[in-house]
Amino acid sequence: MRRIVAIAAILAAALLAFAPVALAADPATSDGRVLVSVRGDVTLPAGETADTVVVVDGAATIAGDVKTLVVIEGSATLDGAHAGTIWAVRSDIELGPDTVVSGEVVTLDSPVHQVGNATVQGGVTDMAGRLFALGAFLAPAVLLFWFGAGLATLVAGLLLAGLASRQVRSAELVITREPVAAFLVGLVGLIVFPIVAVLLMVTIVGAPLGLGVMFLLWPLLAYVGYLVAGIFVGEWLLDRSPGAPVRERPYLAAVIGLVVLQLIGIVPVVGIVSAIASVFGFGAVLVLGWRTLTSGRAGTQVVAAPAPLPG
Repeated sequence: MRRIVAIAAILAAALLAFAPVALAADPATSDGRVLVSVRGDVTLPAGETADTVVVVDGAATIAGDVKTLVVIEGSATLDGAHAGTIWAVRSDIELGPDTVVSGEVVTLDSPVHQVGNATVQGGVTDMAGRLFALGAFLAPAVLLFWFGAGLATLVAGLLLAGLASRQVRSAELVITREPVAAFLVGLVGLIVFPIVAVLLMVTIVGAPLGLGVMFLLWPLLAYVGYLVAGIFVGEWLLDRSPGAPVRERPYLAAVIGLVVLQLIGIVPVVGIVSAIASVFGFGAVLVLGWRTLTSGRAGTQVVAAPAPLPG
């Protein structure tokens, strides 16, 4: 988590360093100089300038002019320096006498000490407030997107249950009667498909086929396997209820099973159950497809006995 925050802070600072607004706000002359130190110290003497100074797990001593200063899990001491913007993540910032910061000092869990006549024209801003506002904006959007994706999955499951109920039940038989084969084939399929796609994309002739396998066939089969797994879970739950009727098309099982898998999938630890179920469904679809291609029959069929001839 700390590394993620550090990378995000560096990227934000780099964007701001080259933004026209930041350049206009800083009176220093741009020379394109960038100083980066990881687990080390950086010193910018008086009379020298730099566009960007980034220090991670170290100490920065600034006496010259810097447009953007980024300090992550370290410290920075500015003595008679001129800075445009300072970003501090879990770092101690000390602004000594005659130090002028023309922009903001943006902090995240970082104390700022001003000594003497040190001034911050843009003020000191806590990054936590901005992150909270961003999270408050993104959370509803993510929730709505997840709800829409779940609704689309339910619609796809209902279509599969209505249009291919016989094939779905045949795939369920594979999971029930050959669970080990379904699981192993699903794991192998997750590995083999991308390898085959990459090998095909090496050549110019096979590149279109490889792209089709990677971005069309493989995701489609995996998605159908997830739907089959959801319907299987739904029918398993319905079979546990007393007096549950056997339906020709498993619409109710599709709704119940897919809702259960999606709810389980959002739980951090228990979500592995949804992934395992998807592997079973993916393997069952591959086994059923292979048997259909090699035998010419779409899954397990029930053959009626011939009627007896009249005496």
